Amino acid sequence: MCYKPLRCPDTHMKKSFIAVVTIRHLLWCKNLFIIFAISYLSVMLKKKIIIAIDGFSSSGKSTMAKVLAKKIGYAYIDSGAMYRCVTLYCLDNHLIVGDKVDVDKLITLLSDIKITFKVNASTGASETYLNGVNVEHEIRQMRVSEKVSIIAAIPEVRKELVKQQQAMGRDKGIVMDGRDIGTTVFPDAEMKVYVNASPATRARRRFQELCAKGSTSITFDEVLKNVCERDRIDQTREVSPLRRADDAVELDNSNMTPAEQDEWLLNLYNKIIS
Repeated sequence: MCYKPLRCPDTHMKKSFIAVVTIRHLLWCKNLFIIFAISYLSVMLKKKIIIAIDGFSSSGKSTMAKVLAKKIGYAYIDSGAMYRCVTLYCLDNHLIVGDKVDVDKLITLLSDIKITFKVNASTGASETYLNGVNVEHEIRQMRVSEKVSIIAAIPEVRKELVKQQQAMGRDKGIVMDGRDIGTTVFPDAEMKVYVNASPATRARRRFQELCAKGSTSITFDEVLKNVCERDRIDQTREVSPLRRADDAVELDNSNMTPAEQDEWLLNLYNKIIS
């Protein structure tokens, strides 16, 4: 007679228990993976937009644009720095005498002007390079500020720099500030802000900034005069004058702290992308 070996009930139950636990563990891991994948894709697929911030000189638009770009992981482009680079190039190459610019010669040299932005590894700030040389400090000096609006009013200069700016925003995910970003450079930008403040407020900010950088040869009245003159030139030039885009949200930050304006801007961004 052939006898089948007896199966131990305890061993069978133990194996069944292990199998059930293993299946439940696998299902739990699967669900966890799905949740993680959905969260990851929602972040990766979040709609990137173009943020255009326009406004008067010394209105604080560049500062707030930098802060916002860093918070949301976007690239920051200072379009004003590009015009300052061209101005510095003209000053250093004697293309400006008084308020007169040798426009014909400048046009022939535009292709020689290479402007790039690089992040400073130690500070995390974006810095401006002109033909491979860091000019972040030089382009902020008064001798450049006094002439930049004249250079920015030259149609050929604007045409060339607008073309470069549009190329920078081809893949979106950028914050760009200037005078005509929402009206000319990116008229279809998903978020447009127009920053304003009184001339006296803006002159005070600019004067304090210059003093903090060690400038002692400039007076407040000279800065105020420069701010008002730049306003006049920026608003009356024939090509791409400074104006508020019809669909831009205006921000008067005359009585706001930097933290308050940063919060306002971030809230607007979150509202637009939600």
